[in-house]
Amino acid sequence: MASSLTCTGVIWALLSFLCAATSCVGFFMPYWLWGSQLGKPVSFGTFRRCSYPVHDESRQMMVMVALTALMGCCVSELISRTVGRVAGGIQFLGGLLIGAGCALYPLGWDSEEVRQTCGYISGQFDLGKCEIGWAYYCTGAGAAAAILLCTWLACFSGKKQKQYPY
Repeated sequence: MASSLTCTGVIWALLSFLCAATSCVGFFMPYWLWGSQLGKPVSFGTFRRCSYPVHDESRQMMVMVALTALMGCCVSELISRTVGRVAGGIQFLGGLLIGAGCALYPLGWDSEEVRQTCGYISGQFDLGKCEIGWAYYCTGAGAAAAILLCTWLACFSGKKQKQYPY
């Protein structure tokens, strides 16, 4: 089976898919902060406060750019070195934006909902009685891997274009 990716490119494609999946799962799960209110566990996500996980049946489909790279494992001449480098640049920018979102998230810890749950001693970058949840770390790890590993591997992902004499 012909492939347009080098061995490094196959690793890049798989890591890109894993980084995108990790960042998406972490970003959309409501477990960024853990606390309790009136004796019941409460968790916060990026969009709203949740006291129980909600599974949205209508949004089960996730679309990721990494799928193009995975197709490059099976189709010849789909991804050249130039395309891989451009994809790596886009991946770097995406990881940077997700990382910035993780870095700015603590600015909202002084909101009334968080203060009610984490104690009125909480504020920006001070959680009070709450803890950071696994989804925050998952999102940050996906962003860091996209910035550091996937961007570097993308530079070596595609095979050198054949020179055709005309």
